[in-house]
Amino acid sequence: MVEALTIVLAAGITRGWRSSLTGVGAAVVVLAAIVAALGPALTIVPIDTLRLVVGAFLLVFGLQWLRKAILRASGHKALHDEDAIYAGLVAEASTGRLDASGFLLSFKGVLLEGLEVAFIVLTFGSTQGSIPLAAVGAGAAIVLVAGVGAAVHAPLARVPENAMKFAVGLMLTTFGIFWSTEGAGAHWPGGDASLPGVLAFVCLTSFALVRLLRDPQVATA
Repeated sequence: MVEALTIVLAAGITRGWRSSLTGVGAAVVVLAAIVAALGPALTIVPIDTLRLVVGAFLLVFGLQWLRKAILRASGHKALHDEDAIYAGLVAEASTGRLDASGFLLSFKGVLLEGLEVAFIVLTFGSTQGSIPLAAVGAGAAIVLVAGVGAAVHAPLARVPENAMKFAVGLMLTTFGIFWSTEGAGAHWPGGDASLPGVLAFVCLTSFALVRLLRDPQVATA
């Protein structure tokens, strides 16, 4: 939502709020159609198969986010700077070199970021048997970010986004490992009680990699 808000604000200020907000509305409609189509379908898939597939996809998302977070934390990748991204989007929009207009920019931004949210909501909700509850959590985040964005009329640069992405990467990777293992037919000692142990392993491994990348001499010590 923070990234989507940055794109929408840049498009609205430089290309006009009418086209920007229309793009947002169109993206929301498309996302709603995708959720409406996939939500019921996920409920008829056998739970073990669902956990295997969901776990694999969560590992793809989680490891991708975790890799970038580790590189940022170790100094090998620039931190995600919403102010800089916002300024770049404004400059690009002002030159008129966009693919089409503020509508298309907002539509693509909200749709792409929203697809990640929709996927996480559907997968977590379906495996836990409560898609509505997962949707409420996502809806609360959307309302919060949109409300703050409308109030300050600027990107949420003070939100610790890099730290949040690190935490999300840790959680997605943890659930991905846990569910894909269960879906493959294995059983964790203690069932769900093993989750904190898996999370601890992923955290320790990630922080060790950050230290290793930050100080290459550690690898030879």
